[in-house]
Amino acid sequence: MSASCGGFFDVEKLQKNLAAIEERMAAPDFWSNRERAQADVEEVSRLRSVINPFQEVEREIEDFSALQQLASEETDPVNRANADKEVGIEHSRLVHKLEEFELRQFLSGQNDAANAFLTIHSGAGGTESCDWADMLLRMYQRWIERSGFKSQTVDIQQGEEVGVKSVTLLVSGEYAYGYLQTERGVHRLVRISPFDANKRRHTSFASVDVVSEIADTAPIEINLADVEIDTFRSGGKGGQNVNKVETAVRILHKPTGIVVACQAERSQGRNRELAMKMLKAKLYQLEEDKKRAEMERQYGEKGEIAWGNQIRSYVFQPYQMVKDHRTGAETSNVQAVMDGDIDMFIQAKLRGETATKGEGNEL
Repeated sequence: MSASCGGFFDVEKLQKNLAAIEERMAAPDFWSNRERAQADVEEVSRLRSVINPFQEVEREIEDFSALQQLASEETDPVNRANADKEVGIEHSRLVHKLEEFELRQFLSGQNDAANAFLTIHSGAGGTESCDWADMLLRMYQRWIERSGFKSQTVDIQQGEEVGVKSVTLLVSGEYAYGYLQTERGVHRLVRISPFDANKRRHTSFASVDVVSEIADTAPIEINLADVEIDTFRSGGKGGQNVNKVETAVRILHKPTGIVVACQAERSQGRNRELAMKMLKAKLYQLEEDKKRAEMERQYGEKGEIAWGNQIRSYVFQPYQMVKDHRTGAETSNVQAVMDGDIDMFIQAKLRGETATKGEGNEL
């Protein structure tokens, strides 16, 4: 395996960059410029997160080659069969690890390694859409658990009868945003409604938005004259303060119309702090989307604006199929998907796979 892996990066160059920064960090006046020092510390962490896994994969490939050599030299038939079996098991494990390593190289965006705010909004349709939003919430919570991430409910608005009107989760873990940003868009459900006495087929929609939790040093400033802050009583189950004290916070950013709310914490101050952080994240994403839309306009590309663009269909009846209209990835195992097995869709999007022309109108 060479120093450059599949053209993704030049490890030797990264190692030189790392050595140069570590040399600066060893200087006695390193922290005299605190902003630059913090940027260097973060860059060292990023470089090590790329270099160390690469070196680990290289070592494991060398070990696998040695294992193959030992197996080929085995003369006893029984021992040779056992050795070949061990080689097969190790080969499968190593292939899986290489695939994971390759996938990680697609997560090279500025904020891909950050935590993520994931928001689900039910579409028009009342009970049906609120129930669909709740099903998506369960799906993502299952995926979060099986992926080793953690989540915290920042804000939730329950549906009038069932489900949720909207919910926001703070998903914590390395590359949470990098993976989840592939889920931005409108998700469509087709099923025979359990709320329809006539058992008719219904179509429901819910939108998913994902923004990265950005650092406090990010170049986003909010003029307090542009925001309107309200407090309200937290809803749902909780401690003594719930429904008694106005600890929940809602912030309206008047220039853009963006609204964020937080009721996860017990104190109003902490909820306000988290809500402001979420507002900053959404404003940052708004600017990034504008830049991307302008770039796509200049290059004549069809923009994939997440809001209002159907990205995936989940069909429960008359047949079972989940299909991503952007990549063409599909499966008939609807139950597994609703239990959080959505890696195939995330990976297809990260790898840049695109659906065959005309596929987007199916289902």
